[in-house]
Amino acid sequence: MADKDLARIAALLRKAEGTDNEHEADAYLQAAQRLATLSSVDLAVARAHTSQREQRVVPTQRTITIGESGKRGLRTYVLLFVVIGQANNLTCDVARDSTRVYAYGFGSDIDLTEALYASLVVQMVRASDAYIKSGDHSRELVLRQVETADRRGRRATRTVARPVHATTARISFQEAFAARIGRRLMEAKQESERAAVAASRPGTGAASAGAAETGVALVLRAREVELAEHYATQSQARGRWGGVSSSVPRAGRAQRAGDQAGRRARLGAEREIGGQRPAVARGRTGGG
Repeated sequence: MADKDLARIAALLRKAEGTDNEHEADAYLQAAQRLATLSSVDLAVARAHTSQREQRVVPTQRTITIGESGKRGLRTYVLLFVVIGQANNLTCDVARDSTRVYAYGFGSDIDLTEALYASLVVQMVRASDAYIKSGDHSRELVLRQVETADRRGRRATRTVARPVHATTARISFQEAFAARIGRRLMEAKQESERAAVAASRPGTGAASAGAAETGVALVLRAREVELAEHYATQSQARGRWGGVSSSVPRAGRAQRAGDQAGRRARLGAEREIGGQRPAVARGRTGGG
């Protein structure tokens, strides 16, 4: 990704962080993702015209540390990283304990995903903390099976209605937040790729001769195949990551609140793209 594109994306993120208008923030977010997608498309087109004898940018693998073993909530953190990565052409393996993500793709796409994640995970945690402190989750009741015993020691099971536990509400909130972010970014990516393909068609006058000759749609498909082949040869994962466990109870009020927070989320000031990133472990080890 060119330095000028990184600077433009960083500027959009700063604008998103600086506005309290959720519609403006969403517009800046969409614009940042569209620019990132178009830059990735340009890179793919350039690589298609690069001779095999020349040095070409190739896919790579990077290990990103999500958190320490035993820390609560890592699965929703992983989910957030994975959905951001999917919108930026990455395939991810996840360690069994959800402490690490193994990202496969082009280095610039991994850089962008890390930058977006660094901003959004902070917002997700802050928003979920504020929601739990509001006590709104306790207004929702769930049915639980409770064992009781009478004076003679005879045991019985009865159903009682109890408020949603804070842990359940937090997981539901963060899961919905991540899902909404993933949809927003993917919509921006798909819109940008459709526009790039349309602009490259002969006769539109909106694309360079090289892009029209190659065909952006064909280039994007070739990139997809190359990334899939890279993942197939490099990944050591056994099985697929199942996301947030289906056995975890869901809280409807918290899910709706998390979705709304994901709609309002801004990107920006935590860290500029292209600037200093948080320390991460890097390696060639495969996911588990």
